[in-house]
Amino acid sequence: MESSRQRPNILLIQTDQQRWDALGAAGNPDIHTPNLDALAERGAYFDHHFVQNPVCMPSRASMLTGRYPSDLGITHMAVPVPATVETLPRILRRYGYRTGLAGKLHFLPHANRDHREPHPNYGFDVMELSDEPGPYEDDYLAWVRARAPEFEDTVSLGLPPAAAQWRGLMDDDANPPPERSDYSGPHPFPAPDELTHAAFVADRTMAFLDQQTPGTPFFAVAGFYAPHAPLVTPQRFLDLYDRETLTIRVRRDPNGPFSEGDLRRLAHGYYALVSEVDHHVGSILDHLEQLGLIDSTIVVFTSDHGEWLGHNGRVAKGYPADDAVARVPLIVSGPGIAPSTHSGIIESVDIVPTVLDLAAVNIPTHVQGRSAASLLRDGATPPLRDSALVEHTGWRSLRTERFHYVIHDDGEEHLWDLASDPAETDDVALDPRYVGEIARLRHLMLTRIITAHAPTPRTWPY
Repeated sequence: MESSRQRPNILLIQTDQQRWDALGAAGNPDIHTPNLDALAERGAYFDHHFVQNPVCMPSRASMLTGRYPSDLGITHMAVPVPATVETLPRILRRYGYRTGLAGKLHFLPHANRDHREPHPNYGFDVMELSDEPGPYEDDYLAWVRARAPEFEDTVSLGLPPAAAQWRGLMDDDANPPPERSDYSGPHPFPAPDELTHAAFVADRTMAFLDQQTPGTPFFAVAGFYAPHAPLVTPQRFLDLYDRETLTIRVRRDPNGPFSEGDLRRLAHGYYALVSEVDHHVGSILDHLEQLGLIDSTIVVFTSDHGEWLGHNGRVAKGYPADDAVARVPLIVSGPGIAPSTHSGIIESVDIVPTVLDLAAVNIPTHVQGRSAASLLRDGATPPLRDSALVEHTGWRSLRTERFHYVIHDDGEEHLWDLASDPAETDDVALDPRYVGEIARLRHLMLTRIITAHAPTPRTWPY
C-alpha cells in the first residue's frame, strides 16, 4: 500500500514597507535583487498585489488570518491582536505542522511593553521575536549579546518616540533618548555586517530549518524589518549603487520638501536595505537546498505595505492607500507551481486560503480571502479579483484596474484615473465627466463592504 504523501513545507518571507516596484522583477533596472528575481522567475509573480491596510499592524493581522481588518476589528494601529485569534500557523498545527517565526510579527504594540515578558504564541511553536532593531531587550538583542557583546550598545537604530514617552524619558533632560531620524540617511551600519537585524532573522530562520524532523512538515516565517526606515545598512550594500545615476521613480512635488538630490538619497538608502534583505533571502534559500528541502517547500515572499519614498512630497505610508503604499510584491514558488507572471488584482487576504489549498488543508469558513491555487498550478485561469479593498478607520479605498476611489465616513469622495494620471495628482471626483464612474465605484465599494462582513455563524434557526 502506498504511503500518504507529506504535505509541503511552507516558508513565508515578509519584509516591512517594501513598495511594489522595489524589485528587479518589477521592471526596476536600478535595484539589485538577484535572489528575489530568480525566485520570481521560477515561481508565480503577481505585479498587482494589494494589502488590506496601509500600515503595519492591521495589514499583518489581516494577512496572517485571511480576514479583512474590519472583520478583525483592527483598522488602525495600536490595537492588540487577540491571543486566541485563528491564524495560519494555528490552523497548520492541527494538520501536523511545526511552526516557527523569527523577527518581526507586530501583533502587539511594541512601544509600551516590556519585551522580556511572555508574548502570545499565536500558533507558533517557536518564536524569536524582534519588532524593532535594537532598542528593546528582545530576542535580537539577546542574539547580539551572545555573539558579540562588545557591539550590544551599537546595533540599535534608535528608540521610537512613543517608547521614549512610555518610559518617561521625553521630559527627562538629564537622560534624553537618542534622536531617531528615520529619513536622514543613508548611514552605514555601525557594527559588523553579520549583526544586523536582517542577519538575525536569516540566522534564526535557518536554525529553525535545521531543527526539523523528517516526515514532519514545517511552516516558517522570516519577518524582516528592512527596508523600513531608518535607512541604515552595511556599507557593502550601499556600495552597490551610484546615487547620482539612480532613476527617480516617484513624482517629485515641485512645492514639496524634497529636491531631486533628496529623492536619490532616499532611494539609495532604501534600495540598499532591499539588497540586504535579498542577500539574506538568498542565504535562506541556499540553506533550504543544502538540507534537501527546496523541492518540497512552498516559498511565499511579500510585504506588509509600501513606502512613498518622497512620492508627492511624502515619506512612510498611510492615507490614501495609493499604489506606493498599498501595492506590494508577491511571489509564490514551489512544487507544482507554474512559472508565470500575473497582472490581475490579488489581495493579501488571499494568501492564507491559497497556502492552505496548496497544502491540501481544508479552508475554514471564517477565512474571507480567495484561493489562487488553481491559478498558480495552471498559470492561465482568469484573474482572481476585479478590485482591491483597503480598509482603515474613517475611510475605505478601492483599487480597480484603472481607478483608485476613496470614500470617507462623512461621505467625502476622491477619484484618480490611473490611465491618465498614474502619479495620482489630479482628483477627478467632482469632474462631471466621471459621474457615471463614481456611481459605479460607489456601488462596487458597497458590495465589497457587504461581502467583507462576516457574521457570527448561528447554531440553529433560533
